[in-house]
Amino acid sequence: MNKPTYLARAVHLGVITGAMLPAAGIAVAQEQLDDVERIQVTGSRIQRQDMETASPVTVIDASTIKAEGYTSVDQVLQSQPSMAGAAVGSTTNNGADGVAQVDLRGMGANRTLVLLNGRRMVNSGSGADSAVDLNTIPVAMIQRIEVLKDGASAVYGSDAIAGVVNIITKTDFEGFQLDVNGDMTEEGDGENLEISALYGVSTDKANYTAGFSYTDRKEVMQADRDWVPPGASSFVPGGSLGGYVPSEDGWKQRDFGYDYTDDSYLQTPSTKYSLFANTTQMVKDDLNFTADVLYTRRESKQQMAPQPADVMLDVCGEPGVEPARCISLTDQMLAAGMGADDTGRINYRRRMVEAGPRVYEQETDTLRLSVGFSGYANINQGMDWDLSYTYGRNRADTWVYNSINAVKMEESIYANQGAWFSGKPIDIVRLIDDISYLETNDGGNDQHILAGVIGGDLFEVDAGMVSFALGAEYRYESGFYNPDPVIVAGEGTAAQQDPTDGDYDVVSLYQEVALPVTDTLSAEFALRYDEYNTFGGATTWKVGLTWEPSDELMFRSVVATGFRAPNVSELYGGNTGSYDYLIDPWGNAQDAQILVNYTSDEDLQAEESDSFTLGLVYSPAFADGLSFTVDYWSFQIDNAIARMDVQAGLDACYQGNASACETFSITPDGNLENLTSPLTNVGYQDTSGIDFNAHYRFEAVGLEWVINNDLTYLLEFEQDGIDYTGSIGGMFGGYAEVKNNFALTVRHDDFALLYSARYIGSMDEINTGEKIDSITYHNLSGTYYINEMVSATLGVRNLADEKPPMVPYGNDAGTVPEVYETIGRTYFGGLSVRF
Repeated sequence: MNKPTYLARAVHLGVITGAMLPAAGIAVAQEQLDDVERIQVTGSRIQRQDMETASPVTVIDASTIKAEGYTSVDQVLQSQPSMAGAAVGSTTNNGADGVAQVDLRGMGANRTLVLLNGRRMVNSGSGADSAVDLNTIPVAMIQRIEVLKDGASAVYGSDAIAGVVNIITKTDFEGFQLDVNGDMTEEGDGENLEISALYGVSTDKANYTAGFSYTDRKEVMQADRDWVPPGASSFVPGGSLGGYVPSEDGWKQRDFGYDYTDDSYLQTPSTKYSLFANTTQMVKDDLNFTADVLYTRRESKQQMAPQPADVMLDVCGEPGVEPARCISLTDQMLAAGMGADDTGRINYRRRMVEAGPRVYEQETDTLRLSVGFSGYANINQGMDWDLSYTYGRNRADTWVYNSINAVKMEESIYANQGAWFSGKPIDIVRLIDDISYLETNDGGNDQHILAGVIGGDLFEVDAGMVSFALGAEYRYESGFYNPDPVIVAGEGTAAQQDPTDGDYDVVSLYQEVALPVTDTLSAEFALRYDEYNTFGGATTWKVGLTWEPSDELMFRSVVATGFRAPNVSELYGGNTGSYDYLIDPWGNAQDAQILVNYTSDEDLQAEESDSFTLGLVYSPAFADGLSFTVDYWSFQIDNAIARMDVQAGLDACYQGNASACETFSITPDGNLENLTSPLTNVGYQDTSGIDFNAHYRFEAVGLEWVINNDLTYLLEFEQDGIDYTGSIGGMFGGYAEVKNNFALTVRHDDFALLYSARYIGSMDEINTGEKIDSITYHNLSGTYYINEMVSATLGVRNLADEKPPMVPYGNDAGTVPEVYETIGRTYFGGLSVRF
């Protein structure tokens, strides 16, 4: 083997520094005697001559992202048929703190590993987060996204149970490029502006690329869409006491609700600033230096209806009640049937409209720096080596405006019963300002990774070269989250929450071998050992086979084991309250949202998984440019870290299951005051399906045509005894049996046109069994190349203005916004200038 030239190493630089970490998937050239390019693809660290490996990989390039009008990574990924569940994003108004995530196969965001140029991204969000906030990665810096749809723990370590999303950034760029993109709904709201600039310069031994991105997304209100049903909350202005409200004739049972849609966002506003840069430099022959840095600041906001305040008040005259700290039930109240419960208290609920809507604000700063040295050693057949260090830091400050202090509210009610029980607005200056406060929280995540790898060809057998990669890695992760002291003390009307603070580290050793068995059969073997200071060791392996009986046909298969280590929030999160959408079988709950206490456990063990894929790639010789792929996939997770299904626990307890009542802290008569959802290792997940792709590129009538179709057919998704296949629900999202993306692109020298259609099959609502109809979103766009320097793009998403299906017990706006498009027909456009 000849030693690589500088040109080959220069191409190699942007990727090989990440070889110890997951492979970046960027083309890596190395001059061979036969001049065949060697490639490093996502799913393997071994450089090889054939891009087709045993693992299925979907590639989404920058031109596709631009043509679809996407301005955020979560939009790009969640539109893929292989995604399911309910990954949070721009339309998640309740509980996401502005975070955007990806959920491959619907197996959970924390089971999909996200990489940047083949190296791990730091978990990010509000603090002690379990997954990567995709908002930290600007679309402007993306060259392509590679989605590995295969279990990959043996190659990448923890979190890659469902697969890997590897985001490849633009490198080796020369010149200056300015892009301005934007979109707006047909209703004239939800404006989105993106401005980005990219500059790159090269010398004979280096390249320097730097960029800037600014995005600004405006809100859409729920009440501004006529399909959103009015809310009917039991928390009403003026308040209710024991379910009764004041009337002209005394007190009567509440027979109306509060419409909270006027104050709630359908699309949440966000502003992001990103700076990114990378360099590749030749220090000397056989020694190269690479570095990349990314900084993103996110300022985001969510808004919900005014605080629903819920307090229990002592009733005067009841046993053990302090005479000076209680409320007196009037004759009218008693005549209406109002009275204390068996604890001597009565429930008071009030929508605190006088304080104003709840406004959640976040300011997050995420920094990611990676540096490395790589080189070539003339050992044996020749070997590449790499040493790298990656640092990630995320910090967040969050606020909740117009929060209510429950303790102060109780004291105010005891002292001002006439004002609170009149049913009229409360004097803001005299009372509301005394009980409202600004909730202030902070949190963060830190990551340090030191890695080294060496790889190359070992020896030659009759069928070809045997190649390998051997490496080691040290990784340290920490996270913290500090809720407001009022929330920690349980004195707010919002759910109580404990602080989170913890860390762990892991030392990993791995090896990978690629073995050509015959001229048509190749094998891949990977073995990895990870030693955690929290639970101990985990060994994973992978075996992959590819068989090419002809130039037209290839069969591929991978059998692998995997694991996921418990993260900081799962180990050290303490107790956290959550208002979940549930059905109370006793009928005691006044709302669909019921308070559940989430618990964590420092003794959690790692999840374990098995995965299997079997597929074929067919490129018929009679039709140049035509190809088909079919892949069967299956994942089984045991010892899964999961919260036991609360709804199932409620139903079992109601039916007399004493064990369920004890597990979920429910009394046999349906008292849900201590309802608990424990985090345990007793869960499991079984899912399987079929992916199909058809791709045809051809020329006709002087135009280039590209037809692409991606289909995912879900055979099974079962978790903890419940079959979610073909179902949808507000707490877990959607698992449609059929999801399909179709795209037709027509290109000419001066223009490109794209039509795409995204289909989501019908589903059954998990609680009621009601059928939710299928839906298809049509999109159309065109790009005109004005000259070599300037191009313009115009398009429309959701061309038919499809309204999202109504979902009983949906999590917001009467539907599930994480599954369906909710803001309506959207027009987008962009201008790109390069010189």
